[in-house]
Amino acid sequence: MKLDDLLTEAAHPASAEIDALPTLEMLRVINAADAEVAPAVGRELEHIAQAVDAIAARLETGGRLFYMGAGTSGRLGVLDASECPPTFNTPPEMVQALIAGGDRALRYAVEHAEDDPELGRRDLMERAFCAQDALVGIAASGRTPYVLGGLTYARETGAFTVALSCTTNSQIAAVADVAITPLVGPEIISGSTRMRAGTATKLVLNMLSTGVMIRLGYVYGNLMVNVQPTNSKLSARAQRIIAQITGVSYEQAARLLEEAGSVRVAIIMHQLKLSRSEAEARLRQAKGRLRAALGN
Repeated sequence: MKLDDLLTEAAHPASAEIDALPTLEMLRVINAADAEVAPAVGRELEHIAQAVDAIAARLETGGRLFYMGAGTSGRLGVLDASECPPTFNTPPEMVQALIAGGDRALRYAVEHAEDDPELGRRDLMERAFCAQDALVGIAASGRTPYVLGGLTYARETGAFTVALSCTTNSQIAAVADVAITPLVGPEIISGSTRMRAGTATKLVLNMLSTGVMIRLGYVYGNLMVNVQPTNSKLSARAQRIIAQITGVSYEQAARLLEEAGSVRVAIIMHQLKLSRSEAEARLRQAKGRLRAALGN
């Protein structure tokens, strides 16, 4: 499919004269277009659910999740991956992101990096990517060679693959196990996929990582019980979670957290009247799932 034929390159009728509109009207046009993004993602929920369950199964047996993209798509993958350790206390290697052109591409355009499919293969090979892992290839246009190369290599290894794009019948969808395709339509500024396509991508990545972590037991109710208290804000959140679940005061929660070393262990210690070592053993037996460890 030629670039000019892609949905992401089409002209948006409502913004045809956007440069001539008063600022408030200009913003209303953008806002109205943005309101169509969430429903487009909603139409892909079945595919997102398939991806969440398959990725969670890989991670539970020691596999890793990789995001791969170029430009905005790559940066959004890096953002989502980088949020997993502080939010869910995951090992840094569990969720990783690769962007065409490397770390420099996070801030600057790296010419031609996205046009090299072999670079996608090499980047995965350097991370010892294998059949136990999962790869989400992200490309709003659905045709980025760097992502195509990575997905093709991932399929060859036997890994689980997901294609995330915003155009129909995309090339990356054709080489993936699951295709997630929120069709947000033309951009307000033609071809500027950092806008609606970028928003849709962020929503989908939020669902993928959050859904996977819920399936792995890193969430109890709607609380991030595996939060890593690495700063004052997160320490306060950890104490609040312990207090909310156990009913103790914040002061007691702070003491429990210090004694236990983690939110989940603190909760088990208090609720089941166990020592730290006993609580840690019970959590291991429950494969890290607090609900199972508590028996509820």
